Order: sequence, then C-alpha cells, then structure tokens
Amino acid sequence: MIIQNFEELATTDKKKECLEILEAGLSAANPENIIPKYVTPQKIKINGKTIDITKFSNIYSIAFGKAADSMTRALNAIIPIKSGIIVIPKGSKSIIKGKKFQIFNSRHPEPDKTSVKAAKEVMKFVQNKRSDELIIFLVSGGGSSLLAMPNGITLDDKIFVTKLLLKSGATIQEFNCVRKHLSKIKGGKLVENMKCQGVSLIMSDVEGDDLSSIASGTTYMDGTTFSDALEILEKYKLKRKTPIEVLQVLEKGLENEKLETPKKSKIENQVIANNEDCLKAMKVEAKKKGYKVQTMQVFGDIKEAVTKILENISEDQKTCLVFGGETTVKVLGKGMGGRNQELVLRILKNTQKFKKIVVASMGTDGIDGNSVFAGAITENIKVDLNTMKEFLKNSDSGRFFQKQKGSIITDFTHTNLMDIGVILR
Repeated sequence: MIIQNFEELATTDKKKECLEILEAGLSAANPENIIPKYVTPQKIKINGKTIDITKFSNIYSIAFGKAADSMTRALNAIIPIKSGIIVIPKGSKSIIKGKKFQIFNSRHPEPDKTSVKAAKEVMKFVQNKRSDELIIFLVSGGGSSLLAMPNGITLDDKIFVTKLLLKSGATIQEFNCVRKHLSKIKGGKLVENMKCQGVSLIMSDVEGDDLSSIASGTTYMDGTTFSDALEILEKYKLKRKTPIEVLQVLEKGLENEKLETPKKSKIENQVIANNEDCLKAMKVEAKKKGYKVQTMQVFGDIKEAVTKILENISEDQKTCLVFGGETTVKVLGKGMGGRNQELVLRILKNTQKFKKIVVASMGTDGIDGNSVFAGAITENIKVDLNTMKEFLKNSDSGRFFQKQKGSIITDFTHTNLMDIGVILR
C-alpha cells in the first residue's frame, strides 16, 4: 500500500473503498508502469517516431523532479545507462543507489545552494557529451526549484521572488514564466548548445500538459517573453515588493532580443503520463466496486473549484465522483495544510446538509502544502460552521484533519501527476 496509514483510515466500508480507489490512482502514477510503454532495450518511441538506440556509443540519463529517482530506476531496468545525474527534493531518499548516478537533494518549492550546484553539474554534463552519444532526460514536476541557475541576480533574490509568487495565487504557467526569465538553464536553455543527441520523457503536473511549463520547460523551449514576466508581477501587484535587481534583469531583457529564451525546441519532448492516467485507473477501480462513475478536472482558484465539484455530486445512490487537477490557494494565515486538505475542508463545510458521503483528496507526490500529509479523507460529519471557518481563515486545514484523524500519510511517493480526489455517495 502506498497510503501508509490505510488501516487506521479505513474505519468504514465506504472509506476503505475510497482509499482503494485512491491507491489505484497512485499506482497508475508509478514510472515502472509508464516507462516500459515508451522504451525497449532497442528503441524509444516518441511523438510517433522510433529512435534506434543501438546506434549510440553511450547512453546517459539526467533526471530532475519529484519522480527523478523512480523514473531513472524504471529506465535503467530496461537500458543499461552508462552514468547519470538524479536531482530530487530534500528529505526524499533516493530509491536507486549505485556509483553511476550522481544524486542531489535540492530544496522545493524554493531553490537552495544545492539547486545551483546541481544545475551547474547538469549543464557541465550536457556540454561534455559527443555527437554519437545520447542523453535521455527524465523530467517531472518540481524540477523548477530543484535546478536553479540565477541569471544576473543572487540566489537570495530568486528565493524572495519565488516566495512572493507562491503566495500570490499566480498559476503555475505565470509562476514559471517569471522563473524562466531569471534563469540560465530554464525555458530550453539547458539543451540550446548541446552537441550530443537527446530526448526528453516527461511526466506532466501541469494543466493541458504544457511542455513549456513542466519544470519550467528546461529541455523544451519557451513561448513567453520578458514583457509577459513583467506583466505578471504587475497583475499580482508584486512589482513594489520585487528586488530592484530582479526588475533590472527583466527590463534589460525587454531591450535586447538576444537575451530572450529559445523559441524553438532543439530535442524531442514527449509527455508520457499525466493526471488523466490516474483518473482513468480510478474510474476502472470504482466501476469494479459497482459505482456509477463521473470524472472531472479542476484548476485555478480553490473556491471556484469547490463550486464546480459540488455541482457534480450526484443525487443518486452508489455514485462516485473522481476528480483531479490542481487548485491554487491564497495563503491567508500561518496555519499548516495544503490545497488538498483545504479542498476537503471546504467540501465538508458545504455538504453538512447532504446525506452520508465520503470525501478525499490528495497530492500524488505525497506532500500537501507545508504539511507532512498527502491529503485528507472524511465523512461529512456534523461540524460547527464557525469552527471550520476559523480553520480556513488561518489556512490551517492540516490541523483540522489531524484532530479528526483524517490525515492521509504516504511520505514522498517518488512521482508527481498533480492531485486526485474521490467523493462516494
């Protein structure tokens, strides 16, 4: 079981079924179930093309993101990789060991000194390879902060801007647009001057599988501009809070086209898994249990997402709503929690008059916000409205569900395909 406290949470048959449906979604996000669909010992199938990998003198891998170690392990089981680099979040113990892989643990969601060190090593590794060699890039969400190479600003400035954007309610696309224009490695810059061959296999944690946004499009290219980055700071009223050095870099970019991010992709990039793969597996599991299933995705503001979810809860008996995606939360207080736990709390607050339902939501990466939990599960028990409002006002959904004994624990799952949720009626 990926959910470590499965037994403690499965206090009723309905909760047990709900957790089993979540497990099916988590299992679908495991790279060992994904990579073999695209890679064999002889070839890689990518974007409808077949690349014969037997013709290369050496094959290397560079993996960064929350699934970097598990993607590397899945790939290395099929093709013997000569050597490579793995960059995963701090606190996550690599599930692949061995001298041929250099492993870095950088900070997420803000970069740190290790992020810079890892980025420099990755850049050096890429530039030292010959034209008859192949690098397979394994990219997953979280890569943006795990590799950092600030351009014209200090790491502290980069961290400061990251924190500003994280709390602003900006979308991941907007967030990464700014990041790409303050970096020497993102938006396709990593592969821009590469001499060897390369392909990029990508697990998407972004709405619409936007390749330029996943891990800030490090191996892809960038459709945004310096002008867009400045507009985003303006939109969220962050300009006055932004360090002057950061604004100078962005304004300098406006004047000099040569400083702009690459607008053409140099290597093949292929999304090999996304949130919908999880939802499909969950739907199959729920149908097996005899539920009438509906699936949906929600993105953007959490309050609007909750409204959409509530509209889709069926009146019929034995129905299951499977949902996924990723919401944005404006952090209001100093509490503990994350978007999944807040989503469950907001649904609980709005379903007090409903007949019995079970609600759960979790991050496939196993970490929800600033908590150690993956998400939460609850029945729509009667709770005082003011109590719930108070917890929401303080962004403290994590403590609410700790008290209710509804916190889902998985630890790092070594994958990342956004969030998944279930409502059983």
